[in-house]
Amino acid sequence: MPIPESAMHIDWMKMMGRADSQGVSGVIYTGIEKGCKELQLPMEALMEWVGYANQIETQNKALNRKCVKVVEELRAEGFECVLLKGQGNALMYPRPLLRMSGDIDILVTNKDRQAITAYVKEKKNVTGLHYQHIEYEEDGVVVEIHFMLCSQSNPLYRRRLNRELMAMVDGGGQMVELPDGEGSIPVPTWTFNVVFQLAHMMHHFFDEGVGLKHMVDYYYLLTQREEHDDLTEQLKHFNLYAFAGAVMYVMKTTLAMDDRFLIVPVDEKRGQALLKDIKKGGNFGRNHGLTEHFTGKRFFLKLWRNMHFVCDYPAEVLCEPVYRTWHFFWRRSKEELVSSKEEVVSSKE
Repeated sequence: MPIPESAMHIDWMKMMGRADSQGVSGVIYTGIEKGCKELQLPMEALMEWVGYANQIETQNKALNRKCVKVVEELRAEGFECVLLKGQGNALMYPRPLLRMSGDIDILVTNKDRQAITAYVKEKKNVTGLHYQHIEYEEDGVVVEIHFMLCSQSNPLYRRRLNRELMAMVDGGGQMVELPDGEGSIPVPTWTFNVVFQLAHMMHHFFDEGVGLKHMVDYYYLLTQREEHDDLTEQLKHFNLYAFAGAVMYVMKTTLAMDDRFLIVPVDEKRGQALLKDIKKGGNFGRNHGLTEHFTGKRFFLKLWRNMHFVCDYPAEVLCEPVYRTWHFFWRRSKEELVSSKEEVVSSKE
């Protein structure tokens, strides 16, 4: 595919800032590498991009080693586990070490909340506790150990999704090799990831926002298979069908996904609203500024933002403030487990 004329007039330093805000700098650099001669980047800008790409690679290598270590530690204690998103997603990229890395999310499949909490409290420095996971920080990396998967606001769909997804990973995941011989990690199946990562995106969409990084992850996941079973009924069963249609709009219009990879029909109306929010909010909605406010103001700002989507996603929007209020008091009742130096806040992958 020829490079479009518009690409010849990009301000590449500004592009770096925009790409970073969406968590896709490594993906953009992959394109720069392929079209380096034709794009004719100024040398100063090119060196900035090369330096940033090298930094992303270094971070990924360190995180890969940390993933292997965390899995080995858990298994030594009798915990069966799978790695969620993150470095498992990176393996689907053409250049795995250029996906911008984040935290480590691990799902324990054979132990309950009490056992997992006791292990982390005894062995690690707890920095956060949520209904679905407990977290600690080690070697500069945040590790989230999950006892459950998704925190949909609607209790019916939340229980349904967690029960059925946990059944999919009963007994652990499939082992995959990390780049450069760093070791291997257990990851879930393709079908599990399609459902779980869609639910994960929807949760973050109503919590603070999603970015292009989520969408690019999902793009590479869906393009792993040219043929797949019809997921329509399954997604409706989990109340994910409407949001899936919006995501397919972004896949089609922004990422130029071929129709054979789309899992549901494109929903233009919901998709336009999702894409507008992605552009405005950036990765995890950081540009919305919601997390900069104190708890009370943040609550009402999120409520006001989400009410714009009530007609499109009524089951989730109407339950979201109730769930968030309950979760706030639930966390406060568990604060004795958390280091006094850290505030219990949502950690981002």
